[in-house]
Amino acid sequence: MANLKEIRNRISSVSSTMQITSAMKMVSAAKLKKAQDAITAMRPYSDKLTELLQSLSASLDGDSGSKYADNREVKKVLIVAITSNRGLAGAFNSNILKQVTLLANETYAGKQVDYIALGKKANDFLSKKSTVVSNHSPVFDDLTFDNVSTIAEELMELFVEGKYDKIDIVYNKFKNAATQLVITEQFLPIVPAEEGETAAADYKFEPSKAEIVEQLIPKSLKTQLYKAVRDSFASEHGARMTAMHKATDNAKELRDQLKLTYNKARQAAITNEILEIVGGAEALNG
Repeated sequence: MANLKEIRNRISSVSSTMQITSAMKMVSAAKLKKAQDAITAMRPYSDKLTELLQSLSASLDGDSGSKYADNREVKKVLIVAITSNRGLAGAFNSNILKQVTLLANETYAGKQVDYIALGKKANDFLSKKSTVVSNHSPVFDDLTFDNVSTIAEELMELFVEGKYDKIDIVYNKFKNAATQLVITEQFLPIVPAEEGETAAADYKFEPSKAEIVEQLIPKSLKTQLYKAVRDSFASEHGARMTAMHKATDNAKELRDQLKLTYNKARQAAITNEILEIVGGAEALNG
């Protein structure tokens, strides 16, 4: 059994760790509220804009289709991996990296697969064994629509120039503080509306349907990427808050066990001292 000094040192170390994890939990909880409100308010607008765009695109003639809806033979794929810049968030980052690896090795096996990293964890992992076209980790330091729009414009340019035939986004979708869903979402070419989902209403379009679609597509794509980044940002704080909550509970349990061990060792030491004193006294009297 460890001596009393070693146990005291371990108790002190575990207590310090518990204070850190508890503080990190509270910080993430505060940030999560703001991030959750932002993504909750944004989703209806983003979903409706995407639905409207798909409906309009599906009703256009083939010749007037958008350059962003060009379905080519898929030979070169670009995957946008959205992770976080920091760790201590449970399986938040590893789930994304596993999904990205699965896409490259199975779904797009035999094709050229490159990456764009949003988050240091993705860049650190992917740059070791794959081609990372660009790293946009600093976007989380100032998460605004304008900063994300710049990334979306880069993606659109790469697709239109024919450098990639398909672009996917992989990110964590926020469900609640304890649950994040790994989503693989096609960014380009634009996903057409399913049959039967196009709007049946008869609208009048000004200036024209084709011009409206061309105006809406860049805005819709920027909004789609911004929503994905916002989802990931909220998921990160939810995952970190949950992970730190569990870590705090585990540290408390370990501390209590160590205190019990310490008290037992201390009581045993006291008992041995008493026995030695009594034994010595009896020897003197004998």
